[in-house]
Amino acid sequence: MMESFGNIFRIPELRKRILFVLGMLFVFRLGTHVPTPGINVKVMESLIQSQAGGFLGFLDVFSGGALRQFSIFSLGVMPYISASIILQLLTAVVPSLEALQKEGDAGRKKITQYTRYLTVAICFVQVGGMMSFLNSVQYGGMKLVPVFNFGFIAMTILTLTGGTMFLMWLGEQMTEHGVGNGMSMLILAGIVANLPAQIARTVALMQAGTVSLFAALIFLAGMLALTALAVVSQQSYRKIPVQYAQRMVGRKVYRGQSTNLPLKVDYSGVIAVIFSSSVIVIPSMVAKFMERPGQTGTMQAVLQWINTWLTAGHPLYIILYTAMIIFFCYFYTAIAFNPVDVAENMKKYGGFVPGIRPGQPTADYISNILSRITLGGALMIVVIAVVPDLLSRGFDMGAYFGGTTLLIMVGVSLDLVSQMESHLLMRHYEGFMKTGHIRGRRG
Repeated sequence: MMESFGNIFRIPELRKRILFVLGMLFVFRLGTHVPTPGINVKVMESLIQSQAGGFLGFLDVFSGGALRQFSIFSLGVMPYISASIILQLLTAVVPSLEALQKEGDAGRKKITQYTRYLTVAICFVQVGGMMSFLNSVQYGGMKLVPVFNFGFIAMTILTLTGGTMFLMWLGEQMTEHGVGNGMSMLILAGIVANLPAQIARTVALMQAGTVSLFAALIFLAGMLALTALAVVSQQSYRKIPVQYAQRMVGRKVYRGQSTNLPLKVDYSGVIAVIFSSSVIVIPSMVAKFMERPGQTGTMQAVLQWINTWLTAGHPLYIILYTAMIIFFCYFYTAIAFNPVDVAENMKKYGGFVPGIRPGQPTADYISNILSRITLGGALMIVVIAVVPDLLSRGFDMGAYFGGTTLLIMVGVSLDLVSQMESHLLMRHYEGFMKTGHIRGRRG
């Protein structure tokens, strides 16, 4: 494998692409240290540390630590990812968008343009929602925003929106001229950049006697096992045998052949976890915004109940989180894979599943198999998403080591290695694995 990695830099085009990605990542990390004017950074860092497992900690992970410094990249690429997911879901239910997607490159460019417009709108909504929060935040007797006026509001909206649009452009350039998906690489870079600090924190806890060596080894073994499970969930397929009959097209006769229809065990990947995490923190986030000093009565009791029962690690939170992950796994699979279209295409080209009639019976057969394997994939995602949080809280390792970050790291790394291996194989070099080729998230 080391020889295969050495071959990467023997291919001029691949070497150029990798160096381009590294240069863009350097620009990204440089921007995360440029703070937005008018913000008390020390108050923001203390606030993020106090809510490491909450909504702010969740956003800080995806921004690569930019939120804790309230830099120009504080929103990260999450608005663009949210816009992409929304457009992808709308494509399945809006006929005009579905028709655009089927038009080829011209249609996809139009959808990309809509995604950019929606990204700007989401940025304005997010920053607008943050304004009242920023004005009311105090920590340790110090205000987060010392001077809150119209000039600060306008400057912050333009700065954060401009930062996200620049990251969107940066990610698109990395996708076009580099290796891997640019947006995913930016998220991965932010997660990896924070790993040394988390490891140093764990070592400091061990030296202080807060965490024992045995607990650290158990935690490490658990994370390695979950990483292996994440790889299995991303790489597992259920193959359905398909037979194509002999047919004649013009004067050419195409012989019958046997092939397989691969069905992914988990089509949603990290999307189900991101959706579930975003939805489940909304009640507690709203409750924190509605809290007022000295508030009493029924409203105070409701807010206290929400903050207690919908906190990460609480049994009710885990139950709701699990149910949401399973729901979004099935929901995204229904959007991403249409058995009826697959069955119709097979019938059109003379393909059939042995023992199953073509057309609707084939679609029902594929749908039944997909429902069963999606349950298995959803349960694997639940284990990967829930267990790291329980381990982190049980051994006090920090909430940074979560299932969302683990799934992102595994999925993006597999996709990156798969694309580099494709470049190697295309130029007659050996791949990374002797026993077979590495498959990315899209197979």
